[in-house]
Amino acid sequence: MKGPLFYSKILLFGEYGIIKDSKGLSIPYNFYNGALKTDGLDSENAIKSNNNLKRFVEYLKGINPELVTFDIESFEQDVNAGMYFDSSIPQGYGVGSSGALVAAVYDKYAQEKITVLENLTREKLLILKTIFSEMESFFHGKSSGLDPLNSYLSIPILINSKDNIEATGIPSQKSDGKGAVFLLDSGMIGETAPMVSIFMENMKQEGFRRMLKNQFIKHTDACVDDFLKGDFKSLFLNTKKLSKVALNHFKPMIPQQFHALWKNGLDTNDYYLKLCGSGGGGYILGFTEDIEKARQSLKDYKLEVVYNF
Repeated sequence: MKGPLFYSKILLFGEYGIIKDSKGLSIPYNFYNGALKTDGLDSENAIKSNNNLKRFVEYLKGINPELVTFDIESFEQDVNAGMYFDSSIPQGYGVGSSGALVAAVYDKYAQEKITVLENLTREKLLILKTIFSEMESFFHGKSSGLDPLNSYLSIPILINSKDNIEATGIPSQKSDGKGAVFLLDSGMIGETAPMVSIFMENMKQEGFRRMLKNQFIKHTDACVDDFLKGDFKSLFLNTKKLSKVALNHFKPMIPQQFHALWKNGLDTNDYYLKLCGSGGGGYILGFTEDIEKARQSLKDYKLEVVYNF
């Protein structure tokens, strides 16, 4: 048995800000995917995943039945028969590995599920987001539910605020475009929970809260608007501001050895870096007006282009 594929996601804009109602824009990233499988536990990863699913079954038994109900019996039988989540999505990289798993489990075992084929009203999107938030909290404490939502629907999602999300279209890619959004591999795994708790600790300081509202969220919202309008000139100005604020105020989320690289991008304008997900490792997101220039500047690192314009 092999279930349908669920893709990874990239939150282009909105990391940390969406906790405090900034805008956000999340897009599916088809380079990585995962599916539920039962073809024998013949690898260490499969065994680990199966054990994880056993704990997940127990967790889902306690989820509010008014929110969502599952065919727990079938889920438990399949898990006991050796089902696992076969995934190429790197864990701890900010591209939604647990989100894809949550989407796959909901798709297969949720009763009276909301499907991708129906008219996805804002209300239905919010219900799905709430369900996914509860489900994904098993993996990292508090979850917004956006990663699984993106993975489940496989369409770009615009977050206007916590209670206002919608499916959106993004400007079509120019395959020969010089401008690009890319992923830079930090070579280390990032843990979401500790990063979020640093952020929450910082939120206790008035200065940090003010910076978040007047700079970080303001620039994030502007970047989302620019990107959706296809105004890339303005997008780069705002991404630069966002990159600078991140370097000044989110240092613990940026691996130490990337501080100089981050600053170099701001000084040369060859590229601008920003957090991808919660940071602390995993991928770093980059924006450049000239991908060849960026490749040259970052020749010691592995770049993956996500989007060309």
